[in-house]
Amino acid sequence: MATYHHAVANQQRIFYREAGPKNAPAILLLHGFPTSSHMFRNLIPALSDRYRIIAPDLPGFGFSDAPDGETFVYTFENLAGVIDSFTRSVGLERYAIYVFDYGAPVGFRLALTHPERITAIISQNGNAYEEGLSEGWNPIQKYWKEPTTENRAALRDFLTPAATKWQYLHGVQDETLVSPEAYALDSALLARPGNDEIQLDLFLDYASNIALYPKFQEYFRTRKPPLLAAWGKNDPFFLPPGAEAFKRDNPDAEVHFYETGHFALETHYQEIAAAIRDFLHRRLTG
Repeated sequence: MATYHHAVANQQRIFYREAGPKNAPAILLLHGFPTSSHMFRNLIPALSDRYRIIAPDLPGFGFSDAPDGETFVYTFENLAGVIDSFTRSVGLERYAIYVFDYGAPVGFRLALTHPERITAIISQNGNAYEEGLSEGWNPIQKYWKEPTTENRAALRDFLTPAATKWQYLHGVQDETLVSPEAYALDSALLARPGNDEIQLDLFLDYASNIALYPKFQEYFRTRKPPLLAAWGKNDPFFLPPGAEAFKRDNPDAEVHFYETGHFALETHYQEIAAAIRDFLHRRLTG
C-alpha cells in the first residue's frame, strides 16, 4: 500500500508517494509533462512487494510546491538539483530510475552527476536521441530558436484540457482503458494561477536537454548501466527510433514496444510491470 508524504529539498516542499520495504532495492519514479506521480498509481502496487518505490512530484507539478518564476527559476538543471536533494532527504543512496518524458532529462542528469548511485534505468518514452523527436516538437523548437512573445503565446495550446486529453488518448487502441481522472487532474493542476508560465518556461528550457544528448549518450556508452526501454510505439512526441537508439550506445539495452501511446502505463501497466520485474531480477541479481 502506498503512503503519501512531503520532504523539503532545496527549500521546496516536495510531495511523494512511497511503497515497499524500506530495506528493499529502490526505484525512483520520475514523471513527465503535464502529469505527476499520479501516473504511477497502478505501477506502484505492481512493484512494491519486491522494491522500495519512491515517486516524487517535480516542482511546479502535482502536489509539490509551485513557486513563481521569480522565486524559483524553472530549468531542468534546477529540477534535477531539487530531486538530487530530495533523494538524500528520503535516504536513497543507490537506486534504479524509471524515467518518462520530462523525467528523462531529470533522471539522466542525476546519472551524470552520481553515476555510482544508479543501479539501472527504465526509460518509458524517455528520450535521449534526436531521432526520437517527432514533428510534434516543431512549434516548441521554433520557440527555442526565436523566443518571442508571439512564439511563446502559440504554445499555450499545449496547456488546454483538450490537448492534455489528446496526449492521453492518441495512439491508444482501447480508450476505455484510460481513466478520465488522469487527464482531468492534470488539467486542473495546469489551470492553477501562474502554472501556465511555469510550463512555458520549461518548454523554452527543453533545448538544454537536447544540448546534453551527447553527454547522456556518452554515459550510456561508457558506464553501460542495465537499461530497459519500455515504449508506447504510437507516441506522438517520442518516436520508436529513440528507443532503438539506446542499443547503439549500450548494446545490452533491452527494448520493448507496446501498442499504445505516450502514457503507456494507462493501458499496459501490467505488461510493463512484468517486464521491469523480469529485467531487474536478471540484471541486478541474476
